[in-house]
Amino acid sequence: MNARRFAGTPARPAAVVTVLALVLLALGAPLTGGAMAAEGPTAKVSRAEAGTGGTVTVTGARWRPRALLTLLICGQNMIGGTNSCANGDGRAVTVGADGTFTKKLPVSEPPKPCPCVIHIATVTGEAAAADVTFKVAGHPVAPLPKERSGGERLSVLSARLDGSSGLLTWFGAPPSRRLVVTVGNLGSTPARDPVFEVGTSHGVFAPSWEEQRWRGTLQPGKKTQVKLDVELSAGAHGDYLVSLRYGDKLLVEQPWTVGRPWGVTLFWVLLCVVVAATVFRIGMAIVDKVRPRTSRAAAPPPPSSSSSGSSASGPAAANGAHPALPWFTPDTAPEAPPRHQISAPSEEIRSTPKGTT
Repeated sequence: MNARRFAGTPARPAAVVTVLALVLLALGAPLTGGAMAAEGPTAKVSRAEAGTGGTVTVTGARWRPRALLTLLICGQNMIGGTNSCANGDGRAVTVGADGTFTKKLPVSEPPKPCPCVIHIATVTGEAAAADVTFKVAGHPVAPLPKERSGGERLSVLSARLDGSSGLLTWFGAPPSRRLVVTVGNLGSTPARDPVFEVGTSHGVFAPSWEEQRWRGTLQPGKKTQVKLDVELSAGAHGDYLVSLRYGDKLLVEQPWTVGRPWGVTLFWVLLCVVVAATVFRIGMAIVDKVRPRTSRAAAPPPPSSSSSGSSASGPAAANGAHPALPWFTPDTAPEAPPRHQISAPSEEIRSTPKGTT
């Protein structure tokens, strides 16, 4: 009994080591998967350089399934945002169910010099982006602009849109508002004549930015009210988003709902009614001008009672035919029912003396 007990004792450390190894493997698998998932989406190109007019194939992996992406060729490593990209030649692609995509992108020169990148970003949903280094053959190359050396750091404390739509906006005039923001300088140096960028976007489209300079100096630790004008295109309606940024930092986004210009619809309805009525009047005038007219002077006068009596005893009556009425033709005159008339006494009866038989 003791021999058996001592013989089995050395096997216990090996069993414990085996169990610990299995536990570590089981715990290590999810940790490795989590690290891979934390890496985020990736993208690569079929070739690192191409000239204008050519194409390059962009592939990606680990993107959100069914997400809509945009692909753009941008200059200056896209440090100036989408303003440095060839937006007109961009492409859109939908990610597959496995999180991958493949899309051919035409090569075009961006508005800014290289170094260039191909920028891939999501349009809707959770934001995700990736940049791939790419060289446009023949496109100028320039050093990157120096970063802002000042210590100013602006932040928006409150924001609102002032203004209302007038009667002209109801008839399609460009709607306009004033973006009123309270800006504070959280940096260590004053901000002199800062240049803000005001952008407006509609739906899934990227905002269009417009630079507006605010004249003044904002000291460190101080705050001030800044008013910037915002205007949309004529006839714009729907849900818009007004954005404000300073440098590369987005300060605030303000929603703006623009009503439909019903005056334009009313104008077109009235115009259609007026045109239809005018065409109808012209058509009736043409019909009245073209149709034949009977002359009242050529119509025979209606017969009198005396003339009708004489006509009845005329040749037509003597022949046994009915007299022709003025509003009927001889062959369509209605047949008059026979009338029993007492014939006039003859001359012989009139000349017989009284008392004679």
